Amino acid sequence: MKLIKTEDAVGHVLCHDITQIIRGVTKDAVFRKGHIITEEDIPVLLSVGKDNIYVWEKDENMLHEDEAAEILRAICQSENMHATAPKEGKIELIADMDGLLLIDLERLQAINALGDMMIATRPSGFMVHKGDKLCGTRVIPLVIAKERMAQAKKLAGSDPILRLLPARPRKYGLVTTGNEVFYGRIQDTFTPVVDAKLAEFGCEMAEHVIVNDDHEKITAAIKAMLDHGCEMVFCSGGMSVDPDDKTPLAIRNTGAKVVSYGAPVLPGAMFLVSYYPDGRPICGLPGCVMYAKRTIFDLVLPYLVTDTPITAAWLSRLGNGGLCLNCPQCHFPNCGFGKGV
Repeated sequence: MKLIKTEDAVGHVLCHDITQIIRGVTKDAVFRKGHIITEEDIPVLLSVGKDNIYVWEKDENMLHEDEAAEILRAICQSENMHATAPKEGKIELIADMDGLLLIDLERLQAINALGDMMIATRPSGFMVHKGDKLCGTRVIPLVIAKERMAQAKKLAGSDPILRLLPARPRKYGLVTTGNEVFYGRIQDTFTPVVDAKLAEFGCEMAEHVIVNDDHEKITAAIKAMLDHGCEMVFCSGGMSVDPDDKTPLAIRNTGAKVVSYGAPVLPGAMFLVSYYPDGRPICGLPGCVMYAKRTIFDLVLPYLVTDTPITAAWLSRLGNGGLCLNCPQCHFPNCGFGKGV
């Protein structure tokens, strides 16, 4: 840092806070450390007794924290979000709509590992609302080497680290399976649960049929719904390893490609997700979806309604944080369930 006359300080960076004291009114920083002095600031500085001032020496190889924060902002920001103004090296991104927040966790970790800078985000893979904070970026020192920020840009690549995808309401079909329901031995309590969860995303049940445990009939019901234009098909029941549970076989026999039968999530271990050749999802829902407040179904639904492909690799990572604690008062999604990825 160096000492210069205040009148010559325009464009320079303050090394420390400048405090203004007005008796009986205020005692606070009128300018903060890191502030870039403007022409309008000079009279204010003089009024608080600063005829001379300490500033950072300009260095063509260094960036002020606010300039560097803009680089981090560009690394993170994509469409459907906006940035706050830089303040003390920090910029936040705000959602412009409801949608699914997805974050490239590998690139996020790589940039945070560089040191002298940070990006903190909400958890990836969950729905957010318009106006929600998505992330905050900050440069730790007051000034940072341009070379260090160039490293960050190289690690980030050309695609933003954050994406915000809109949910699209769609029509779906539901195949309720099981001899016990088909023959009227018990009431169907599964369908209302599925309907309510999908209604949260504006989705409409276009078709619903109840079939027995004949896997050929289940397959035929699924294919009929697809032929009638359903954009997603769900099968409830028949997902365990019991001899009468034929839903996994029935889904495979539609010609769908099974991504996974099973997931490291409790409740929801027996979940099946597959995709028809044209890309429409067909899912087998285990019985826990009917009776548990939150299950694997709640974790995958945001992906299904935003046309985000569900992969075996993503499902495998759900194991870290995949145990729902079944709290007496459910606070999902404001809890640890599904947050390990």
